[in-house]
Amino acid sequence: MREHTAPLAPGMRQTLPRRLVWEALSRLGPHCTAEEIAGDLDDRQLQLPRSSVYRALDALTASGAVRVAHFGGGAARYELAGEAHRHSMCHAICQVCHGVLHLEDSLVRDLEAHLEHDHHFTSTQTEVVVVGVCAHCAQAGSHETQERRVLEHIHY
Repeated sequence: MREHTAPLAPGMRQTLPRRLVWEALSRLGPHCTAEEIAGDLDDRQLQLPRSSVYRALDALTASGAVRVAHFGGGAARYELAGEAHRHSMCHAICQVCHGVLHLEDSLVRDLEAHLEHDHHFTSTQTEVVVVGVCAHCAQAGSHETQERRVLEHIHY
């Protein structure tokens, strides 16, 4: 297995727990909870205490390598900080299946431009959460909470 090294801030040590958490996030993809990361490590027989997972996430977040999002109630969700979402954390969340959709950067830029032009407000970080029901859950008529899924990015 190829070793992935988490990009940490200068002076931060590269520890085994940080590397393992980074690798789990790489495998699982965006919007993972700490429990999902710990479960992935457990499934791989990597005995890492939950407290070490949380400390590693704190360090990776502090270094800017990982971003944390809070989607209203529930656990914090983590994702690798990539170029595509460098400045904003903007998502649409289905309240039924808890599916997550990244909003287009152009929408975020338009919102930031509006704030700058019309309100003389310069944003340094933008976080938007839109809660609703995805097309799949609306069509199914389900109002019961289902397992989280990734929402397809479809324009109608």
